[in-house]
Amino acid sequence: MLKQPTPDPAAAVPAISVPDAPPPPAGEEQVQFEADSIQYQNDSDVVTALGNVILVQKEQSVRADTVTWNRKTGQIIATGNIRFVDEDGNLLLTDRVELTDELKAGAISNMLLVLREGGRLAARSGQRDDNGRVILTDAAYTACSVETSTGCPKNPSWRITAVRVIYDPVKKKVRYKGAHLEILGIALPLPLLAHKTDSSGGSGVLVPSLRLSRSNGVELEQGYYVRLDESRDLTLSAHLYTKVLPMIAAQYRQLTDLGAFQITGYATRSPLIPVGQPGGTSQNDFRGYLDANGRFQLSPQWSFTSSTRLATDRTFLRRYDISRDDRLRSSANLERIDSDSYFSLAGWTTQTLRSGDPQGQVPVALPVIDYRRRLNDPLLGGRIQLQANTLGIVRGDGQDTQRAFAKAQWDLRRITGLGQEVTLTALVRGDVYHSDENDLTPTVLYRGEPGWQTRGIATAAVDIKWPLVGALFGGTQVLTPRFQIVASPHLRNLTVPNEDARAIDLEDSNLFALNRFPGYDRVEDGVRFTYGLDWQLERPGWRVSTTIGQSYRLTNRPQLLPDGTGLTAKTSDIVGRTEVRFRDLVKLTHRFRLDKDSLAVRRNEFDAAIGSNRTYIEAGYLRLNRNITAIEDLQDREELRLAGRLAFKRFWSVFGSGVFNLTDRQEDPSFNSDGFDPLRTRLGVAYSDDCLEMSFTWRRDYVGTGDARKGNTFLVTFGLKNLGFR
Repeated sequence: MLKQPTPDPAAAVPAISVPDAPPPPAGEEQVQFEADSIQYQNDSDVVTALGNVILVQKEQSVRADTVTWNRKTGQIIATGNIRFVDEDGNLLLTDRVELTDELKAGAISNMLLVLREGGRLAARSGQRDDNGRVILTDAAYTACSVETSTGCPKNPSWRITAVRVIYDPVKKKVRYKGAHLEILGIALPLPLLAHKTDSSGGSGVLVPSLRLSRSNGVELEQGYYVRLDESRDLTLSAHLYTKVLPMIAAQYRQLTDLGAFQITGYATRSPLIPVGQPGGTSQNDFRGYLDANGRFQLSPQWSFTSSTRLATDRTFLRRYDISRDDRLRSSANLERIDSDSYFSLAGWTTQTLRSGDPQGQVPVALPVIDYRRRLNDPLLGGRIQLQANTLGIVRGDGQDTQRAFAKAQWDLRRITGLGQEVTLTALVRGDVYHSDENDLTPTVLYRGEPGWQTRGIATAAVDIKWPLVGALFGGTQVLTPRFQIVASPHLRNLTVPNEDARAIDLEDSNLFALNRFPGYDRVEDGVRFTYGLDWQLERPGWRVSTTIGQSYRLTNRPQLLPDGTGLTAKTSDIVGRTEVRFRDLVKLTHRFRLDKDSLAVRRNEFDAAIGSNRTYIEAGYLRLNRNITAIEDLQDREELRLAGRLAFKRFWSVFGSGVFNLTDRQEDPSFNSDGFDPLRTRLGVAYSDDCLEMSFTWRRDYVGTGDARKGNTFLVTFGLKNLGFR
């Protein structure tokens, strides 16, 4: 019987009837096949299929040049250009394989197994045992591609060779005996190696990392990953040092029906040198860090989010290179959100890690309650937003403040016949404050008057935009003049404490805000006019936008707005922003503030990112020239940030970054700086392809605090696909 082969091996193929062939057992699907020709030998009871043989059963298929079936022994042997696809989608390439009557592979020779999840197993010989595991002899495994994008063969970046390999297709796991890891031609022994072949992860030893720092000496980090089940895992790690005692760390993660959370902890014993006493010493003390966070969606509207970050001392995170944060914030927030309302019950506390920053002056906020509701205006067709808010601030050695307010805001937006966008706003708010120990706040401007204080706020505003659209340079430009009037009566601002509206600075983002103070505790009063324009040009690949503006106030309030903020006089400084983008290759942003009288630059900020993902340069520059020295939130600063990566050859690159303090003693008397002080620099070389990552990094810290000493740190990392990346 002859049939033409079908192009799809998984397609249904009519079964070939062989004389006296026994029917398949009940419930068992028959093997279907086709071939160019069929031979049947009566004396030996052997059926031979020749030429383009295809065998199919359920999700399995076999292609071969020749297949012989011994009906007496049940042995099936396929030979010649075999492509065997099992029920899991794994592809076996070989020249000879023994098959069962259920198309299960038995003995195999000179084979290549291409796993569906990624990775390849090649072996001199193999055998499938009764449990379905594939046992290979003289085998090699790699997760790398062995062909280029044009189909040419190439050597993998790494592979694992072993005397014996056991692959379990059910657990998606490979175990080795007598294994060696070969990376770019260098062989390393790996006893008792096992790993998963998919992305689900499995329990086992993680790839180590090596670091050298001045504070701790040589550091070797070795971790062990435990997959508890599909929704929980645990990572344990040991950090060994040549200069200090070891440190242990653990991370637990869990996914629940309502959300997810994770808990990370570090613990060790080491000498603790107090901050501000570089020559001091101490005995070994317990030191550690806890970082826990989670989010839970209790219902479609209700959610709960929490975060806890605590360290035993101010220098632990920097000394052990865990984090560069100078504050650790812990918070909890219960929220309800629907289409027209918002409710939040929150609290937070902060641990300061800054030298010379008293912990007793750091606030604890509890409770922080905020409720908002939006309503449609049935009379004029506008939108009404109601808000109620309360805040409690407690300090161990400082001022305590409680605040509550209720607010109603009405907005009406209309488009005129000439295309102007007009927005009318009316706002009323009532505040109640209580504070004590106000004299413990160092900045007098922030204290307010002790005891109970009240304040009423009323604001009216008109905002007009007029977009003008036209063609320019082969693209489309939009020029939008904007004018705004905001009026509020005189307010008792300085009688109430200022907890959340301290770092005021006129910039493009708050130029047209109803209140240019951040937060709620300070509100701009009087009548002011704000004017400016936005311009935008879009053409294929390009986008250019710019904003510039200024405001004029009928009265000035120097006691509320310190000189240097750009808002003290009747006429404000000039602020603006320009952004240029070209595809994904160029992004340039410039922000500025010019003195209204001398046009001196009071704020000058550049951010630039140029290049592709492999080769790029990033630069950031900020200078705040406000000439304010008495208020810590408004002091002058000048800083430069640089980062870049240069790719060479195909997979190699060099990278570097640096942060430089350019503030001198004239700008900030508290800085003992000559105007150019590096804070941190980094330089390294890396290799990265489809399955291997390696890097060598040198970093230098120029500022030391306590036992977190300044100096050099060297870090070596590498990661292998399917074996874990660091």
